[in-house]
Amino acid sequence: MEGPSHLVQVVVVGAGIVGAAVAYEAARAGAEVVLVDKSLPASGVTADSFAWIGGPRGGDAPDPSTVLRRRVLQDYRRLEDEVPGLRVRWRGALMWGEEQLDDGRLAPGERLVDAREVGLLEPRLKARPIRALHLESHGAIDPVAVTQALARAAQEHGARLMANSAVTALDLRDRQVTGVRTSTGSLPADTVVVTAGVDAPMLCGPLGFDLPVAPSPALLMRFTAPPGLVRTLVATPHLEVREAADGHLLVAAGYSGEIDHDDLRRAGEMMLHRLTATFDAPDIELVSVRLGTRPMPADELPIIGPVPGVGGVYIAVMHSGVTLAPTAGRLIASEIVHGVEAGQLAGLRPARFRSRAEWRPQRRADA
Repeated sequence: MEGPSHLVQVVVVGAGIVGAAVAYEAARAGAEVVLVDKSLPASGVTADSFAWIGGPRGGDAPDPSTVLRRRVLQDYRRLEDEVPGLRVRWRGALMWGEEQLDDGRLAPGERLVDAREVGLLEPRLKARPIRALHLESHGAIDPVAVTQALARAAQEHGARLMANSAVTALDLRDRQVTGVRTSTGSLPADTVVVTAGVDAPMLCGPLGFDLPVAPSPALLMRFTAPPGLVRTLVATPHLEVREAADGHLLVAAGYSGEIDHDDLRRAGEMMLHRLTATFDAPDIELVSVRLGTRPMPADELPIIGPVPGVGGVYIAVMHSGVTLAPTAGRLIASEIVHGVEAGQLAGLRPARFRSRAEWRPQRRADA
């Protein structure tokens, strides 16, 4: 890959998986990159992700993010080849009970399976559905390990990591962002890429841009279990569970108003009963329940692109950051380093929120 005609200075704010992917791709493209985080890489909501990797399903209604999602699996496989230590567990996903399964709406890599095949895929299920959807190409990652691998690879390409350094403001002169102010000093930049999740609106506010992003809490539960109890990623209306690389089970659960650690423990115990009712394994034990807060744009679509009316600042905020990171990072780096506008991002620009009077919500196909 050819470098830029001049050395582009890029500061990436937020070392979650999206920020790490942008830093890696921009450094690899020849930019001078600084990746800044108020803590350590992947110490925020990235660590609390269920980390299911997959493209759009055959029954999903298209939306402006669909073209982005169609490249996710290909980009993850590319990164597996490029980045040392970056691994995806390609075990597929098994779904049932969500909707009427229709042969006519299957995408490539999807197939309907009967109870016998369900039993072959998940032999420890107590009750097998008559019909299920097998997403053969889907996988999962350890989001902390992947983020750390991307950050290391970015540094190998010359990027600098500034951990434990909070960005307090963007430097603005004549409607042009010229860098950032941090708790440990100032950094100049040609472009500042804000990948700070729920903190992004605070940084954009002084620019005169109201970034419509709200916190979206969810629970991530961890259980000990016999190895191989869950072989694929199992998703039903009442349970999303997969095996992590360390052999623990991870369960994603919706937020139900939990306000303290006792509430979190009770939610975990309820899920424990659900697991033992679903799988033939009486010796599952609750390890932990974490509350993560992902960013949710007002229309539920990713927000990726320059801030309208302000030069030198670029936003990359999305609910499904773990899924989209490799594709978004590649396209963002191409835009900010080489100036190549990505048509795949056309419907996701921050400018769609410029006028509240003109804004109309658009539904996103999947999270």
